[in-house]
Amino acid sequence: MNDDKTVMKAWTRAQSRLGRRLAMPVVLLGLAVAGVAVGQVWCVASILACVLVPGGTKVAAWPLAGLVGLAVLRAALQMGIDVLAARAGMKARARLRGGVVDAILRGGPGLLRNHHSGELTALAVDRIEALDGFFARWLPASVLWVAAPLVIGVLAALVQPGSALIMAACGLAVPFGQALFGIGAAVASRNQFLAMTRLQARFLDRVRGIATIVLSGRTEDETRRLAASAEELRMRTMKVLRVAFLSSASIDCALVVALVLVALRNGAQIMALHEQGVPATVMAAHVARGLFVVLLVPEFFAPFRSLALAYQDRAHASGAAAAMRILPDAVTARAEGRALCDAGQGVRVAFENVGFAWDAARGATLEDISFTVPAGQAVVLWGPSGSGKSTLIEMLLGFIQPAAGRITFNGTDMAAIDPAALVAITSWIGQKPVLFAGTLRENILFARPAATEAQLQAAVTAAAADSFVAHLPHGLDTRIGEGGFGLSGGQAQRVAIARAFLKDAPLLLLDEPTSHLDPETEADVFASLRRLAEHRTVILASHSPAAAGFGGQRIDLDHGRIVTSGEHAS
Repeated sequence: MNDDKTVMKAWTRAQSRLGRRLAMPVVLLGLAVAGVAVGQVWCVASILACVLVPGGTKVAAWPLAGLVGLAVLRAALQMGIDVLAARAGMKARARLRGGVVDAILRGGPGLLRNHHSGELTALAVDRIEALDGFFARWLPASVLWVAAPLVIGVLAALVQPGSALIMAACGLAVPFGQALFGIGAAVASRNQFLAMTRLQARFLDRVRGIATIVLSGRTEDETRRLAASAEELRMRTMKVLRVAFLSSASIDCALVVALVLVALRNGAQIMALHEQGVPATVMAAHVARGLFVVLLVPEFFAPFRSLALAYQDRAHASGAAAAMRILPDAVTARAEGRALCDAGQGVRVAFENVGFAWDAARGATLEDISFTVPAGQAVVLWGPSGSGKSTLIEMLLGFIQPAAGRITFNGTDMAAIDPAALVAITSWIGQKPVLFAGTLRENILFARPAATEAQLQAAVTAAAADSFVAHLPHGLDTRIGEGGFGLSGGQAQRVAIARAFLKDAPLLLLDEPTSHLDPETEADVFASLRRLAEHRTVILASHSPAAAGFGGQRIDLDHGRIVTSGEHAS
C-alpha cells in the first residue's frame, strides 16, 4: 500500500512539473488581476468616503474613470487567463492521452486479459478528460493562493498594518480546513471513478450482448442491474459534492471572521475620531482607508476560494494516478532493434527453453519450448485448442514476455529490440481480421498509408481479393461497416492478406487464419497465404488439416510442451 501511494505521489508530482510551465502565464495574469482588484477597491472606497462623510471632499472624476478603466482591464486579463488555461489543459490532455493509448497498445491482449475494455476506455477518455481542471485550474491556483494574498496583504499593510495582520491570521487557518476536507475529497473522487468504471464496463458488455439478453428474456434483470450501477454512481457523485461544499464553507467561515474583525476595528477607530471632532476632510480620509481594507477582505480570500474550487481537480489527479498503475511501463528504444529493421535481411527466429504461465495456480501454459525457424522458411505450430499456439504468437508480437528462457531474432534477444523495429518487420493475420468502418481502400492502406495505387492493386491481386472487389458497387471505394460488416469471413481474410502483401514484412505470423471458414474457402485462403509466405519467415499456428499442405517444419504441441517435430510433405 505504501508503495502504491509513493507511485501515485510520484506520478502527480511529475505531472505537476510538466504542467507548471504552461501554467506560469496564467499565474502571472492572475497576479496582475490581483493588483487591478486592489486598484478597483481603492477607487470604490474613495467614492464611498466622499458620499458617506458630510462636508467632506466632493467626488472626484479620477475614481470613477479609474474604476471603469480597471474594470475593462480586469475583464481583458480574465479572458486571457481563461484562454491560456484552456490551452494548457488541452495540451496536457493530448500528451497524457497519447501516452495512455501507447501504453494500451504495448500491453495488447495481455492487458485486456487482466482488465476490462470498459475500464481501459474509461482510463483513456474519462480519466484524462477529468484532468483538464488539474492543469487548467489547480496548478495555477496552487501558486496563486499564496502569491496573490501576499501581494494584497502587503498593499493592505501599507494602509493599515493591524487589519492586514487580521487577514493574514484568518488566511492561515484556511489550509488546515482544506487539508481536512481534501483527504475526504480524494477518497470520494476515487470511489466515484470506480463506480463510473463499473457502470461503463457493464453497459459495454450488455450492448455487445444485446441479442443474447433479449433472446434469453433477461431484459428486465439487466435493466435493474444497470439502474443499480447508475444509482451507485449517483450516490458517490453526491458524496463528492458534499465534501466540496464543506471545503468551500471553511473558507467562507474564515472570510466572515476576518471581515467582521476588520470592520469592527475600523468602526471603533472612526467612532473615536468622530468623538474627537476631527475635520470632515480628515474623517473622509480615515473612512476611505477603513473602507479600503474592509472591501479588500473578499479579494484577499478570492484565491483561497479558487483553490477550494480546484481542489476537486487535484482529487481527480490522485484518482487518475491510481488508475494509471494498470498500464505497462514505457519501453526504452534500443539501437539493436533499429539495426535489425534496417538490415533488410531475412529474419531467423529461435525459441530457447521458453516457459510461461498465465496463472501459476493453473500450471504452466508453456514449458521448455525450444525450436528454430531459419530465415525464409516456415514452421507450422500444430495442436488442439489450449496447447499454447496462440501464446507463442503473442510472445512474438511482443504482447507478453517469457517467464523463462528467451526468444531471439537473428541472434538478438527480443527483449533488447526496439518494439517499433519488431512492428516494422512483422505482419500478422489472426483468426478474425480487424476491419474498420470505412472503405476497403482505407482498410488495406492501413498497413502502408503511403503506398501507390500500383502497389495497392498489386497487393489486392496477390491476395486474390480482386475476385470479389470487382463485383462490389464501388470497387475498393465501397464502404463497409465496423468489424467488416457486409463482407464474408473469407473476403475479410483476403483483405487482411492484402494488407500483409502491401506491408511486405520479412516475418509473417499466422494465428488460426482459417478457423472460421468453410473447407472450400479455407483452401482458397491457404493458397493465397502460400503465395504470401514465399521468401518470408513464416510461423503458422493451426489445428486445421488443410495446414498440412503449407510446407516447412511441423511442431506438435500438447499442453504447452513440444511433442514431436518434423518436416511436412510438400
